[in-house]
Amino acid sequence: MLTLAALLALTAAPRAQEADDELIDRVLALVESDAVMESELDARYNMILQRLDEDQLSRLPPEHVLRKQVLDRLVVERLQLEIANRRGIRIDDLTLNEMMREMAGKNGMNLTQFRNTLAEQGIQFSAFRNQLRDELTVEKLRSRIIGRRVKVTEQEVDEFLAGQQAQLNSEAEYRIRHILITVPEAATPEQVAAARKRAEEIRQRALDGEDFTRLAIQESDGQNALEGGDLGWRKATELPDLFARPVSGMATGGVAELLRSPSGFHIIKLEASRGELGGENVQQTHARHILIKTSALTGDDEARRTLEGLRNRIVNGDDFGEVAKGNSDDTASAVQGGDLGWQSAGALVPEFEEVMNGLSIGEVSEPFKTEFGWHIVEVLERRESDDSQEAQRARAREILFQRKAEEETELWIRRLKDESYVEYVEPT
Repeated sequence: MLTLAALLALTAAPRAQEADDELIDRVLALVESDAVMESELDARYNMILQRLDEDQLSRLPPEHVLRKQVLDRLVVERLQLEIANRRGIRIDDLTLNEMMREMAGKNGMNLTQFRNTLAEQGIQFSAFRNQLRDELTVEKLRSRIIGRRVKVTEQEVDEFLAGQQAQLNSEAEYRIRHILITVPEAATPEQVAAARKRAEEIRQRALDGEDFTRLAIQESDGQNALEGGDLGWRKATELPDLFARPVSGMATGGVAELLRSPSGFHIIKLEASRGELGGENVQQTHARHILIKTSALTGDDEARRTLEGLRNRIVNGDDFGEVAKGNSDDTASAVQGGDLGWQSAGALVPEFEEVMNGLSIGEVSEPFKTEFGWHIVEVLERRESDDSQEAQRARAREILFQRKAEEETELWIRRLKDESYVEYVEPT
């Protein structure tokens, strides 16, 4: 790895043997003992643009604002990779090479053809491979750290069931967009006041008609900023407590009052809602799944190909649970080998249930997509039930774990940024 002095020297002047003054590359941010280069930002920025459709492109903020958000994401990724490196978390070459070969093979190509296909899309094979390794490393790190920090007690399950029993049988779903304005962990009153003022101004801009997606990309400090703050379709029980209460009384298109949490100030907008309160369900399915989320780095094709490779391993004898533990992006179920427990009809999103209901017991599905990402699912058992207390408790425990995991991830990333050395280098 280049030293900071060498990296800074690279930004200051071209190599001595070059006659002209053309800039080779430039440091944009110093991150602990590493740096983010302008070439890295260019590559990630272009990759994001390639994956946006025409409507999304029309809603983007100015280029310099979007590039700043992409740079911020690269900085956070670099911090996480440093921690992963210190903890010895790595995706080895053998695993990565095998994954690349599986991705190529499932598309009817060898590695050379796969490399050429990426080149036609303007993506360097080595850059694609390295970014894939980085994303897998970060996901593995988060799964370990957050999974160990989040605990759900039986008392919490009891309290949840006492207060939200009806919501467990609810088919109502909400699609929410979210903007987070962070507050430092040991913030002074002045810092809190400044963050509140900024959040109030952004909320007012949303109320005045500015596009919320554009505002989120431009202003949010949250993990979903580059996705326009979109949290996807979720049931009320799957939302953080902070969001669930106001959302239930909001009209479509409404923007809630400012919400305060340990992470900072939140602005939420209800994009849409669907479904209604349901009655008792009697058909239940016990299944397990593996989820690969899409992101600015992992597109639909990559997610699907990854799952095809994982499914191949399972069909050829690998244990589904072990594969899920090492690869699934669903933090709550990954630690249980992808086990979703007993699920009543209507408890999962329609796309997932349609595939799951079409499987025989013991059958592993082909990869399919929902708003949460790409999945493969295996049906373990089916039964007729009156939605027993045990099943209710299992579902409540999973909901509470997921809520806590989301909140803990936001806090962990905020602390990581607050406690690490990060310096943005002003462009010359």
